[in-house]
Amino acid sequence: MIKGVKKIVLAYSGGLDTSVILKWLQDQYNCEVVTFTADLGQKEEIEPARAKAKSAGVKEIFIEDLREEFVRDYVFPMFRANTLYEGEYLLGTSIARPLISKRLVEIAHQTGCNAISHGATGKGNDQVRFELGAYAIDPDIKIIAPWREWDLLSREKLLKYATENNIPVEMKHKSGGTPYSMDANLLHISYEGRHLEDPKNEPEESMWRWSVDPRNAPDKTQEITIGFENGDPDSLNGKKLLPHEILEELNVLGGENGIGRLDLVENRYVGMKARGCYETPGGTILLKAHRAIESLTLDREVAHLKDELMPRYASLIYNGYWWSPERIALQTLIDHSQKYVNGWVKLNLYKGNVILVARDSKGSLFDSEVATFEDDDGAFDHQDAAGFIKLNALRLRLNKKRKKS
Repeated sequence: MIKGVKKIVLAYSGGLDTSVILKWLQDQYNCEVVTFTADLGQKEEIEPARAKAKSAGVKEIFIEDLREEFVRDYVFPMFRANTLYEGEYLLGTSIARPLISKRLVEIAHQTGCNAISHGATGKGNDQVRFELGAYAIDPDIKIIAPWREWDLLSREKLLKYATENNIPVEMKHKSGGTPYSMDANLLHISYEGRHLEDPKNEPEESMWRWSVDPRNAPDKTQEITIGFENGDPDSLNGKKLLPHEILEELNVLGGENGIGRLDLVENRYVGMKARGCYETPGGTILLKAHRAIESLTLDREVAHLKDELMPRYASLIYNGYWWSPERIALQTLIDHSQKYVNGWVKLNLYKGNVILVARDSKGSLFDSEVATFEDDDGAFDHQDAAGFIKLNALRLRLNKKRKKS
């Protein structure tokens, strides 16, 4: 146990893990526990968390609507970099953790707590993300990770503890046994556990919550237009919307058209491989649209530099280094590149596919007079190419001559 704990703020969802943790903290540390639930777009999970916390005797309950801050200050900056972890994962869980860590520490200061607690397991990435974030904001905060202290090291044991202590738990799997380990916010919903732990097993169709099977999606395309300003989406189908409103609407449209499902075996920061399934309909659409508008507006070398840096940037977010100086330095470069990333992108959504149709920007670097295959009226001198090629071939020719000698 952590010594000197006087009062604790718990990151509380009201699900199985944190419901058990709340009771466990009250008993083991014999002190007041404050609960904090972040509304990041998970909707139906919010109010039950309030009722559960009250029934557990919690006096100070923080439930905060952070949807706008989440999308504006975390999701959109990440999407300016076209971020993918290991080529596929849109980092829906990872990007939520720095905001939750920040608010945990702020609430601790506000309520006189000297410790925070979370429900991340000792095998997972989230323990690293929560704690690196908290220490970056308050180097002296105490952190309690029950999964590293208790002996309730399986979901079956957690369910048994909940039953013995009269802790109500929803989300039991319809076939019995433990529920999926799930995380939801406006960017995605994730699924782990149960038979997903064997990569040979196909996901159950009934598991998916946001999207239809692409094979059962409508047989006609749905056309949408996304507007961009300084690299961030600011309108949908000609209507100006707040960041979280755009993502909410794209989630609906994407889900209806079977977009955004992912089944991934990923490399966790702690060293093991893990299999997870994800639904990220709105994010999948935004990534396609953002790359399309950048294709018009970014200088070639800036675009290529961004692509080279993106995997490093993605790893920083995945591994929990959002508040690190290197991530902030990279963000400065990325944000500088977005000055002229303005315009609109038209897309068709069809049976799990996001199909680019058209794009335009007042800041476009595309010059049709130069790029045309027709007579360009002298805009491009073809004779210039000969010298360009010879200069670039010089080292190749010298290298070949050396080999011959």
